[in-house]
Amino acid sequence: MRACSSWPGSRSGGCCGNGRNDMRSQRIPLVIVAAGVTLVVCGSPALAQEEAGPRVLSARDTLRINQVGSPELSPDGEWVVYTLRTRDMDADDLAAVTHLWRVRVDGTGNRQLTRGPHNATAPAWSPDGGIIAFLAARGEESDAKTQVHFLYADGGEAWQVTGHDESVGSFSFAPDGSALLFTARDPLPEEEEKRRREQGDAEVVDALHRMTHLWLHDLDTSETRRLTEGDFTVRNPDWSPDSRQVAFETRPNPTANDAWRSDLWVVDVETGERRLLHENGGSDTSPRWSPDGRTIAFGSIASASIIRLHDKLYLAPAGGGEPRVLLEDVDRNFSVPIWSANGRYVFWPTGEGTSTGLFRVSVESGAVITASAPGGRNSAWSLSDDGTRWAWVHTSPDRPSEIYTATAGGEPVRLTDANAWLRDEGVQLGTVETVRWTNSDGDPVEGVLTKPVGYEEGAAYPFIVNPHGGPTGASLAAFNTAAQFFAGNGYVVLQPNFRGSTNYGQAFISANIDNWGITDYDDVMTGVDHAIEMGWADPDRLICYGWSYGGYLSAWIVTQTDRFQAVSPGAGLTNLYSMYSTNDIQDYLASFFGGTPWTAADNYREHSPMTYVADVKSPVLLMHGGSDTRVPPEQSVEFYRALRDLGKDVTFVRFPREGHGIVEPLHQMDRLRRYATFFGEHVNNPPISEEQPHEAEPAETGDDEGQ
Repeated sequence: MRACSSWPGSRSGGCCGNGRNDMRSQRIPLVIVAAGVTLVVCGSPALAQEEAGPRVLSARDTLRINQVGSPELSPDGEWVVYTLRTRDMDADDLAAVTHLWRVRVDGTGNRQLTRGPHNATAPAWSPDGGIIAFLAARGEESDAKTQVHFLYADGGEAWQVTGHDESVGSFSFAPDGSALLFTARDPLPEEEEKRRREQGDAEVVDALHRMTHLWLHDLDTSETRRLTEGDFTVRNPDWSPDSRQVAFETRPNPTANDAWRSDLWVVDVETGERRLLHENGGSDTSPRWSPDGRTIAFGSIASASIIRLHDKLYLAPAGGGEPRVLLEDVDRNFSVPIWSANGRYVFWPTGEGTSTGLFRVSVESGAVITASAPGGRNSAWSLSDDGTRWAWVHTSPDRPSEIYTATAGGEPVRLTDANAWLRDEGVQLGTVETVRWTNSDGDPVEGVLTKPVGYEEGAAYPFIVNPHGGPTGASLAAFNTAAQFFAGNGYVVLQPNFRGSTNYGQAFISANIDNWGITDYDDVMTGVDHAIEMGWADPDRLICYGWSYGGYLSAWIVTQTDRFQAVSPGAGLTNLYSMYSTNDIQDYLASFFGGTPWTAADNYREHSPMTYVADVKSPVLLMHGGSDTRVPPEQSVEFYRALRDLGKDVTFVRFPREGHGIVEPLHQMDRLRRYATFFGEHVNNPPISEEQPHEAEPAETGDDEGQ
C-alpha cells in the first residue's frame, strides 16, 4: 500500500506536510514494511541523540498525539474534509480542541476551516458540494447546546443553522438538499421541570427516560418539525434516495442494558406515518437504502443472547415484504453497511484477527471478498458519490491515525501528517508484530507483541501482559500509546486476544461463556509461557495490568498465581455477585453466567476474584474512576478493603469525576506515571521516559489514594 503521493518539492499538506499551509524542507521517501502493509513514508535526518539514550515517548508525549477522524469525500470526489484533534500543551488544563480541515485527494491544499476554542465535529457535505455542515456548541454558556452549523466549502465564517431546544445528536442532508434530518433527545416534561424547581432534583430510578427522536429542519423556511414520537428511542437513520422516506432503528429505551434490543422502521417524511420494516426479538441494526431506493440492507442477530455476532445480512424490499438473506453466518462483528454506487455490492467494515478492514459481498451471488489491504486499524470509511474513490482513517503499528484515500484497485495515498513531531524530534518507537501460540487445549491464540526500543535478540526483558477489555474486545496491531510508552521504558508488552475476543468468530467468543477466569486465563498464561520460551520475557520480571475486563483478568490472575512481581487491575470487576446489581448492563452479565446472582449464585461466586482474595501474594495497584457506572468503583473498594484487612501489599488510586475511561489529561498522565513507577520498583526497571531533558515536572492530580 503506497502512502506517499508526491516526491520532494510537492506542495505543503501532502505526504511530508505538517498539516499547516507552510513550506517544508525536502525529505527523502523511505519505504518500510509493517504488519503486511508496505507504506512509503517521508523520512527526515536523524536527530542527534542525548547521551542519556534514545528519545522515547513520555507520559506527557502521549497527550501530544494528534488524532484525525471523520473523513468525508466531497460529492465530486476531489476533496476530503476531516477532523483534527490537537491539545494545547501550554494550557494549565492541557485542553484539547477538534477542528475541521480540508485537503485535496492528491494531498495538496491542506487547509484549516474552523478555529477558536469550540469543537467542530461530524462534518458533512451538502449534496451540491457547496456547503460543509458540522456540529458545534458555540455559545459562551457552559451548558450551550450543540447545533448544526454551515460554512462555505472554500472557507469563510461559519453560521448556526439549527436552534433546537436540546443538543443535536446526529444529522444528515436530504439527498435533494431541501432539509436536514437530525436526532435530539426529548426535553424534560413540563411537570417534571416544575417538580424539580419546587421540590428538588430527586429522581425515581427507571421512572423517566428521555427518548431520542427524529426532527426535520427545512432549509428554505428554517422551520423545524418533529418526525417521530413515542415510547421508543431512535438511532441510525438513513434517507431514501428520493428524500421522501427515512429508515431508522428503534430501541425500547436509551439505557445501555437495552442497547441490543432493536427493530427497524420506515417513516414517511411528509405524513409522519411509520411502518415496521423488521423485528426478530433480537437486534436489527443500521438500515441503509440502495442507490435505486428499492432495497434496504441491514444486519441482524436473531438470537436473544447478547453474546452473539451478527447471524445474517439482510436485503429487505423498501416498499414492504419479506427480506431475503444475502449473507448467512457472517460470524464477525457487523458495522454499518455501505452500498456501491451501482448497487451491485454491499461493503461492511469488520475485524479479522489483529486488524480491521473492509469486506464486500455481491448482491447477486453472495460471494464475499476482502476489499481492503490488511494490517492495522482501518475505520471511518467514506465512498464518493460515483463509487470510484474511498477515504478512511488508517492507524499502523508505528504511526498514529492518518487520513488515506484510494481509487478502486489503486494504491492508497496518505493525505495527512498529523504527528510529524514524532519524526522531527526523533522519538524512537518499539516494533510491533502479531504473534501466535498454542493454548492448553491445543488451539491457536493470537496477540500483539510490542518490543522495547533498542531491542536486542536473545536478551530477556521485563515483561508486561496487558489483556484487553470487553471481554468481547480485541487488541489490534495498531499504534498504541500505552504500549509504546512502556516500550520506551524497556518493557516487552503482550496484548493477548484470549478466548472471548472478537474478530475470531462466534465459537471463539462463546468459549468464554460461563468460563470467565478459565479459558481466558489459560490463553493469557500460555501466552506468557510462549514469551518466555521465545526469549522475550524475563521469567523473574513479570507484570500484569488491564482495564475493565482486562482489570477483571488482572484481579483474577493475582488470585490464581504468584508468578507476577506486580499486578494492576484498573476499573476491574472483582465481585460479580455485587457487580450485577450495581452496574448498567445486567443482561450482559446474565448472558455469560446463565442467570442472575439469585438464580446462579454459585456461578457468580466461582468466577469472582473476591472469592480467592486471601490467596493474593503479589503487590497490587488498584485504579478506578470515581464516577464509573459501567464497573462501579465499589468493585475496587471491595478488593482493596479485603487486601488491606489481610495485610497484603496494596495501593488504591481513585480518579475523581472519571467514568469508565480516564479522560482528563492530567489523570491520563498520572496513571501512566504510576504504572511506570509501580512496575519499575518491583522489577528493578526505573522509568527513563520521565527523566529525559525535555520532560517537564509531573503535574499534580489531586487523586485520592487509599481512601
